[in-house]
Amino acid sequence: MSWLADKLERLKASVNLSGLWKIIVSIVVVAGVLLTFLGMYWSNEPDQFDVVATAKEKATEKGYLNNSKKLVVGYTTASTLHSIVGTLLDKPGGFTNNDVMPPGIFMDNMPSWEFGVLVQARDLARSFRKEFSRSQSQSTEDVNLKIAEPQFNFDNNSWALPSSESEYRRGNNELMEYLDRLAVSDAQFYARADNLSDWLSDVSTRLGSLSQRLSASVIEEEGGDDQQIDGDSRYVRTPWLEVDNVFYEARGTSWALIHMLRAIEVDFIFTLQDKNALVSLRQIIRELEATQETVWAPMILNGSGFGVLANHSLVMASYIARANTAIIDLRSLLEQG
Repeated sequence: MSWLADKLERLKASVNLSGLWKIIVSIVVVAGVLLTFLGMYWSNEPDQFDVVATAKEKATEKGYLNNSKKLVVGYTTASTLHSIVGTLLDKPGGFTNNDVMPPGIFMDNMPSWEFGVLVQARDLARSFRKEFSRSQSQSTEDVNLKIAEPQFNFDNNSWALPSSESEYRRGNNELMEYLDRLAVSDAQFYARADNLSDWLSDVSTRLGSLSQRLSASVIEEEGGDDQQIDGDSRYVRTPWLEVDNVFYEARGTSWALIHMLRAIEVDFIFTLQDKNALVSLRQIIRELEATQETVWAPMILNGSGFGVLANHSLVMASYIARANTAIIDLRSLLEQG
């Protein structure tokens, strides 16, 4: 009888172990499903916002619009930069570029979108520090902007000690201090044509690079002696796994620029009218707005130029290139006497 009791004990232990494994597998499956849906929610791109209404809301909260409904020159652009950085930090999921835990660590489209936005925020912050807030090259740097600009250039992959978010938030707080001082005429903003042209030069360089990387979703032959390898042409193509990353980086770049250019239209309105450049600016905005159309395909397709499948990268490259061409024309108008 002892052998029978021993067998029953083993069978009981096996049943208990099997039940434990079922519980573990169930927990893993449920967690996987929840993380998948959470990742999909976090991957939703933020909506566009009204740059003027947002700027007025900030000014009203601080009591700067009690006696006047008109914002000081530069307030809308600085407020827009502040809101763009705030969106990166406070959107669903927060800043995912530096995530080391799921679902953020498994996401790539949203981190690419964030990087596109971040690069434009860095460029505009640099222009605020170098040009917009200074009357000439020998003038003193703004006390808040000289702190804010380096903070935005902090490593976007730093998870802790310090985290990217904490550094960017510190920079945004300094930018808010500049906004407060600007509203009471204790800080400066110079809406000159040369300042705007310098910033647009940086924008043009970024868009030109993005357009080239997007177009490289289709094999291209690069010319030039420095591209030769043993007498054969060198072929360059965006790796298949990076096509969607470049696409969403372009989406983020365009999203940020749409808001920045709308703010520029407000603060540089007299300069743009004087140079007959207002129509050109609005043309750039329209081209960039086209990049924000809904992507109905379940994934970013990478078909050949005239193949059966669409090539989303080439479509995006077309809009980016046209916007860049319009920026070049706009800079030409601004530089004319």
